[in-house]
Amino acid sequence: MSRITLLLLAVTSYMVGTARAQFIILKDGSRIPQSEFTIQDGKIIRSIAIGDNKTATTQLPKQNVASLDWTDVVEITEARDLMSKGKAEEALAVLVKAKDFFASFEGLPGTPYPEVFFTYVETLSQAGKFEDTIKLIPQLKTLKLSDSQKMKLRIIQLDIDRQTSSEYASILAEAESILSETDDSGVGASIWNIIADIHARKKEWEKALMAYLRIPVFYGTQLQRVPDAELKAGQMLVKMRRLADAQAVFKRLVESYPGSAVADSASKELAPINGMSNEPEEADAEPAKEPAPAAAK
Repeated sequence: MSRITLLLLAVTSYMVGTARAQFIILKDGSRIPQSEFTIQDGKIIRSIAIGDNKTATTQLPKQNVASLDWTDVVEITEARDLMSKGKAEEALAVLVKAKDFFASFEGLPGTPYPEVFFTYVETLSQAGKFEDTIKLIPQLKTLKLSDSQKMKLRIIQLDIDRQTSSEYASILAEAESILSETDDSGVGASIWNIIADIHARKKEWEKALMAYLRIPVFYGTQLQRVPDAELKAGQMLVKMRRLADAQAVFKRLVESYPGSAVADSASKELAPINGMSNEPEEADAEPAKEPAPAAAK
């Protein structure tokens, strides 16, 4: 291996290590790495090595903290990965832990608390935790949001409207408006999920099916949205009496997301239709016979 290659590897390793370093910065300029402190009952507890594999602990006053240097919130990545596996409850548990941790540093420069809190509320919405989402919306609106987060908040609010209002035409119009304003794949996946749910509420099963399927087909990079969209697509196939097609969807979900809530739901959906065939569509069904004319009196 050449010296240049070794040098490049060393630089890359250093940059990766540096990018992942997380610190709280004290007012005297001291930098305390994440490995040296924990949060216990809202208090910052610092552990200091004193030799011979011994450590001493001390409470660090919050007023001594000036800012955070926190470049990567691993809990957000972990939560999104869990959502992509259909494990919404586990994702929320990870985000609750992160939210409670960073709440101790709310308002400080460099804190990721707003991003963590926003991601938590967004995940609640995606997981269908309707009442919990509504309760946190006022608090969410007090945060300083980026343009991207403002757009996501608009989508969360639209999803709430979708569940509380029967003004479907206005909701669909707002959804179409948002789609026309951005080509962001995360926004697109969220909006098509709302559009699909509206069609399902109107019992427009085929329109709902096609809308749900747009998420894995056109927005497959939004992995946290795919499992639920595929589950709902399978449910629409059942409504359309395409039972063999629905079975294929549910079986694949059980195999693809083992141990998840999505897999459990798919298994329950599969049980009553297992082994059944697609039924003829109404247009292809044998027309009903005209009733015999009544006898003349």
